[in-house]
Amino acid sequence: MREAGWLIITLDPDLMEIIFLSLKVTLSAVVIASVMGLPMGAWLAVNRFRHRRSVIAILNALMGLPPVVVGLFVYMLLSRAGPFGGMGLLFTPSAMIIAQVLIITPLIASISHQTIRDLWAEYHDLLISLNATRGQRISSLLWDGRRALLTAMLAGFGRAVGEVGAIMIVGGNIEHATRVLTTAIALETGRGDFAFAMGLGMVLIGMAVVVNLAIHTLSGTERSSTW
Repeated sequence: MREAGWLIITLDPDLMEIIFLSLKVTLSAVVIASVMGLPMGAWLAVNRFRHRRSVIAILNALMGLPPVVVGLFVYMLLSRAGPFGGMGLLFTPSAMIIAQVLIITPLIASISHQTIRDLWAEYHDLLISLNATRGQRISSLLWDGRRALLTAMLAGFGRAVGEVGAIMIVGGNIEHATRVLTTAIALETGRGDFAFAMGLGMVLIGMAVVVNLAIHTLSGTERSSTW
């Protein structure tokens, strides 16, 4: 534990490189997944169409999509024999972001759908009376529920930051290129370097806590009240 703490206090270069890459990959995936998932969930809440319940059921089922299956799917798409092999994305941070986006988008969309569904029931009559278009309805509900929707984004962040299977497959855990916190922990544990692995684990937990606290503080979701 002392050695792990020393690595953090002295800002070990290898540790800092891994931390920054982890943040880059995870935050990029969360932003992209939120841009797609939040409007998708709102659209499902506002619109009524045939087989809507089946679509929602499938979306909820995809929340538990096995990460290794996603990693294999992305690997096949980006490999030389795949349709996107010529882009040279395999074993790069971009491939890791793609895999994480596929994993967390259904999660964010499903949670946002549940949140917007409740808001739509509350504001349905008002928005209809104002002759708001579908786009206006969706944008209004997303804005009004922005604080509650942060829960969906935080859930996506939590799922992405702890992911190891998919990004190990598509990233390859290459030193100074695609090594992130989770894959580094697995590697260093296998090597027997428990101090470095423990340091990475402490940073991973601390990073998740700091990001959650920062978002809650900035959004004001938890404000103390005075009596």
